[in-house]
Amino acid sequence: MRVSGIGAAGQERLGRATVLIVGCGALGSHAADALARAGVGTLWLVDRDVVEWSNLQRQVLFTERDAHAGTPKAVAAAARLLECNSGIRATPFVAECSAAFLRTLPHPPDLVLDGTDNFPTRYLINDWCHRHAVPWIYAGAVATEGAAMVITPGRPCLRCLWPAAPEQAEVGTCETAGILAPAIAAVTAFQVAEALKLLVGAEPTRGVFTCDVWRGHYAVVPVAEGPAPDCVVCRGGEHPALVAASPAAVTLCGRDAVQIDPADAAGLDLAALADRLAGAVQDLVRTPHLLRFCADGCRWSVFPGGRALLFGVRDPLRARALYERWLGRR
Repeated sequence: MRVSGIGAAGQERLGRATVLIVGCGALGSHAADALARAGVGTLWLVDRDVVEWSNLQRQVLFTERDAHAGTPKAVAAAARLLECNSGIRATPFVAECSAAFLRTLPHPPDLVLDGTDNFPTRYLINDWCHRHAVPWIYAGAVATEGAAMVITPGRPCLRCLWPAAPEQAEVGTCETAGILAPAIAAVTAFQVAEALKLLVGAEPTRGVFTCDVWRGHYAVVPVAEGPAPDCVVCRGGEHPALVAASPAAVTLCGRDAVQIDPADAAGLDLAALADRLAGAVQDLVRTPHLLRFCADGCRWSVFPGGRALLFGVRDPLRARALYERWLGRR
């Protein structure tokens, strides 16, 4: 409250705010930690993944205990945040951030933070936020570099800058280029500062923040004041990502893992599945959130409804075949 520009009134606004954080990995865990400690009243945390040992190098809300248990990231993050500040509300959603998921939210949040690792989800956030006039903050980092940008109604959106997703070879991934934790910290420092400014009613920074923490380069690159004249969202009023079908099989960034999320995912009973698999698979464990086991050289995490993560496989076609073999679903 002593910070100029926030004060008691600003702190009260933070306490009344709701922020949706999409992705609880490196970016999302840093941002969520800072916002919880700043007193943002309600944090909605959505993530499809579980905690892995390789996450601990940069994802600050998790411990070895979470990795050993394969705890869903959203659940582990929410629990840790409430240990840091019991006066807030942290709600975990163990789910894919899809158009269908966004429709289930009780109301639009005051702000959305990008903690994802892929452009299809970012375009989904962009289009949904444009439709509901919700500000959001893009962020990304790989190797030693990062970038972030505030996107508010009436200003250039993500599609204004990138009408189509960049080629993966151009941006790299944490699997191909690694990731240095200070790059995450630098990007989320900008992202969280801009979030606090928006939530208290201050004017955000305009332009794209870029950094390379290894070379010591930091800059804010100017962008046009208004939307691009050919933007299908800002000028055309279309929201392509909200009508596009989500792929059933997605390779996860940074490791040998594939997510299977079939269109007919409703109705899978984990207790019945555990009974059926008992004796046929190894290391079968039922937790309050998922079913874990090993089969065909893969480690499985199966969630209520049928969504599954298969670790130890890269090929989506093979992952789908294994899914059908063991879960009997197409």
